[in-house]
Amino acid sequence: MKRVIQSLTLSAALSLTLGCAAVGKREKFTFVPDFPPDFKYELTANYVPAKGQTCTVPGGKGTQLGFNKVYMEYEATSEIPLYRTVSGCPLALNRVEVEVTGIFGPERSDRSTDYAAIAVRPELLERQMGTFNTDGVGEFFGECQWAFRTVGPKRYLIKLLTCKRMDEQGNIARGRPFTAYTLTQLPGKTVKLKIKLAGEELPGWGDTWVKVPGGWKRCMGKGIEDQRGYCNGNYKDFSSFRMVDERICTIYPGCTEDKDETK
Repeated sequence: MKRVIQSLTLSAALSLTLGCAAVGKREKFTFVPDFPPDFKYELTANYVPAKGQTCTVPGGKGTQLGFNKVYMEYEATSEIPLYRTVSGCPLALNRVEVEVTGIFGPERSDRSTDYAAIAVRPELLERQMGTFNTDGVGEFFGECQWAFRTVGPKRYLIKLLTCKRMDEQGNIARGRPFTAYTLTQLPGKTVKLKIKLAGEELPGWGDTWVKVPGGWKRCMGKGIEDQRGYCNGNYKDFSSFRMVDERICTIYPGCTEDKDETK
């Protein structure tokens, strides 16, 4: 009889453990980035009082969860809880902000960021809702464009990132990458953000670079220290510029100058 009771107790404990694990799994979804090389992400999950709740969180403290922040170890994917309780107030996920960061050099300043978002609501119109395949994976899409410019009296080349919403067929739309789901859609699912890099990098703004075979040449402007350096009709006088690895170049991105030859 004692063995029977012990067996039943063990079974109950095991069932409870598995049940709690299943509930935990169902109360989260997984974010998966599908990015070009040298791209990373950070996430901020924002929570609001759950539907029907009238409570508030003092000062809003604890209504956000961060993932892959600078003080955290980088994770390739993120498991995002759908519900939390803070200061006794039941909260539900409302929005996920995704920082999409492209890296073009070794220093922390050699990177640029744009944003994507996932909206999460108790209810949505059917036409507004994202969908999932039979494996429980939903996808949304974006195209990111590098724009280059020079800064400083030595004209160091830096790059700025802009990301636009894209549909599954590759058509670019207005706004940043975005999708939306209901709270009941997301438990146990995977949401993947697929980012494509535009085929050609472009100048940060017009009349500062001239298109030539192999890339672009930087207009001289009024002189090497002229920060704006507009061409203003002068398409014969160009300046060199420096890459983040200190190479001195005259054409971007077709720079073939050897670093040792430019010292």
